[in-house]
Amino acid sequence: MNHDVTDQNAGRVVPINPDGASSIILVCEHATHYIPLSFSDLGLSDEAKRSHIAWDPGAMAVAENLSRQLDATLVAGVVSRLVYDCNRPPEAPDAMPEKSEIYAVPGNQRLSQAEKAARIAAYYEPFKNRLSEVIGQTSDPVIVTLHSFTPTYHGNARTVEIGVVHDDDARLADTMLDCAADHSSAVIDRNQPYGPTHGVTHTLREHALPGGHLNVMLEIRNDLISTAPEQSAMADMLAGWIADAFSRTNAAGSVACVA
Repeated sequence: MNHDVTDQNAGRVVPINPDGASSIILVCEHATHYIPLSFSDLGLSDEAKRSHIAWDPGAMAVAENLSRQLDATLVAGVVSRLVYDCNRPPEAPDAMPEKSEIYAVPGNQRLSQAEKAARIAAYYEPFKNRLSEVIGQTSDPVIVTLHSFTPTYHGNARTVEIGVVHDDDARLADTMLDCAADHSSAVIDRNQPYGPTHGVTHTLREHALPGGHLNVMLEIRNDLISTAPEQSAMADMLAGWIADAFSRTNAAGSVACVA
């Protein structure tokens, strides 16, 4: 994705590899740190607006590589999650956060209901609707969302390297955790460093659970995917891991072959 997209394209959600043959649908809600010019950088410094508070560094590159590996359609957010976090419902306080970790976000403070509604209409609704369309056009869809997280948060180091996150439906997450050691020596844990209690499973709850679609959210520590070779290697590993998990789930009779 071009992280310097123009204002004319802001809010326009165009799936990557829309003709992908896989039933897997990849999602990257926090793909870019792009803030439209009309928001005046939300009052943030260059450092803040390019930091992890504004997007998920490395996640989109991994998702794009994975899309090619699996021949899967990818739906990605087009603006910084500080403008609107597409993995949050409109009523969530952190959909347009006034503060993120140690950073105040001046451009999000004291927003009127009309200002919030305008952002919802411009960014969240197109994303939600396009993802729904892609799911509706896919046979036996399986939703896999890709995220990254910072190695240090509020001064605390995080030892987990890959989180396998789920909400009420743990079928795919369980299978991935069962075969994780066959694919990676990374420190892998369930619902870490975030889980449903942190409000991070909105996309899964909105787009997967109602239809009973298999789903999982993958969180990758961003220091592991900071370069193009690392991003490519991570996608290679994930492709094999996901394919194995689907194969094992399919053997158990829970899902049709998707990869």
